[in-house]
Formats: sequence, structure tokens, C-alpha cells
Amino acid sequence: MTIDIIFDMETRDPDDMFALCFLASHPNVALRAVTINPGSRAQIGVVRHLLHCLNRSEIPIGARNPNSIKDAVSEFHYQFLGNLPPEEADDVAHDLLAATINLYPDLVLLTGAPLHNIRLLLNKYPFVKIKRWVGQGGFAGDSVVPPEFRLPKFDGLETCLTFNFNGDSKAAIALLSSNQILKKDIVSKNVCHGVIYTKIFHEWMKPFRYNSPGLLLIYNGMDLYLKQQPNGKIFHDPLAACIAVDPSIARFQEVKLYRKQGEWGARLAKKTHTFITIAVDKEHFFHVFTQS
Repeated sequence: MTIDIIFDMETRDPDDMFALCFLASHPNVALRAVTINPGSRAQIGVVRHLLHCLNRSEIPIGARNPNSIKDAVSEFHYQFLGNLPPEEADDVAHDLLAATINLYPDLVLLTGAPLHNIRLLLNKYPFVKIKRWVGQGGFAGDSVVPPEFRLPKFDGLETCLTFNFNGDSKAAIALLSSNQILKKDIVSKNVCHGVIYTKIFHEWMKPFRYNSPGLLLIYNGMDLYLKQQPNGKIFHDPLAACIAVDPSIARFQEVKLYRKQGEWGARLAKKTHTFITIAVDKEHFFHVFTQS
């Protein structure tokens, strides 16, 4: 069964790039568009180059602000991919989102960046409906996560800072309360931090690296990353991408998310259509991840 997906991403952290490699190569994914925050020409150049390497140059790219003063690309991208020329976007991000949702109304919207583009989409297209949003961000604390699923680093906490939701907190609050989004699956920090691409994970990946152009790019990119950061990389966005493809990877609780003194938390609730991850099956995740 093919799943139509739009990926809203950024390039300050390498794991968005690895999530893009996964999505563009997975046999069960039809990646319909990529939107970028803020969408500088340097970012567009990186994303367009990646899509070309993955033989997916036909996928349209949207940008919120191609005139952004900062290129918003981490040094790692240039170390891995080389000095790439800036490029132009195909469309404004929120317009591309609306047009793509109109063509594929059952698609999954996956966000791995601050939510500026989606805020603009909902503001400028008040009749658009998003069937399922998978958002990487948020946090579930002790009142939501049973003791057996808690990571030691978060044990005892109810709230925590999270980058993507705090990047545009008003947008996050608006999306979480929006009737334009029918189902909201939140891939929370307390679960993401338990999925780390380590040297051991890298060895597990070795037999699968030639299965697709995406897996080979991920393997080679992480080979470089692990030489610089031997402790590994928390795989926030690749995990969220896998959950977008197969939600049964994770356990969810229905909740209402809230923000308190700049931190995010969740309370158990009913009829919110908002579900947050409390645990992940790592073997199932690895199977989906390497299926590309």
C-alpha cells in the first residue's frame, strides 16, 4: 500500500536529510512534495541535490522565505555533500502544500521543522483539510508515560523544551487545536531520544546499505558523522518518518498538549484526536527503516 507524504523540513540538523533519503527511497512511500523552513536558496540547493542523487528530481520543493539572510544549512551538509550552488524553489511553501493536498487529500503531512509553513497554510487556506499530521516535537511526561517506558534522563519530568514546537510556539498551539487537521500523531522527545544511530546501529545497517540510493546516502553520511561524533546521532526525524509510514512502530496515548513556561507537556484526554508516542518497538523501527 503506497502512502502519499509531504515532508516539511529544515537543514540545521542532519537527521532531516536522512529522513528525506528514507522517504524518497521507501517502496511504500510516494513523496509528493518537500517544503523547507525557512527555505533559503542554500537550503533549496542542498535538498535539490539530494533529490537528484536519489533519482527523484521531479519532486517539487517549496520555500517560505528564499531571501532569508542566513543560509540555515549546517556545516555537516557541506562536509558530506560538498559546496553546492544555491537554487530556486518551485513554489511558495504554503501554496505548494495546499495544491498538493488538493491533489492527494489522503496524504500524510510529516513535519520535522518549526511549524511556520503549516501555520501559513492554515491561515491562507482556511478550508484545507489535513487527514493526518505526524509532527516531530512535543513531550510526554510521567503522568502519560508508564514507568516501564520512561527514559532515565526524563524520569520525574512532566514538561521539557522541544525545538520544533518552540521554533514557532504560536503555530504549534494553533495546529494542535485546529479542526482543519483531522488526526494528530505527535512523535515526542521522550521517545525520540531512545532511538540513537550508534556505531552498533551502523554495523547493523551495513548489509542493507545497497538496497536503495537513500540507504546508501544515509550509511555514508552517518559513516562521516560517527567519525566526528562517536557517541552517535539521535534519530528524531527518521523515527517520525518511519511512524508516518507505519504507526504500529510506536505506542500512543490520546492527550491534550500544553505549553508551560516555555516547555511542553501532555495530559491524558479523550476526543482530542491528538495522540503522542510513549514507546517505540526498536526492532520494528529498524525493519521499516531498512525496507527502502
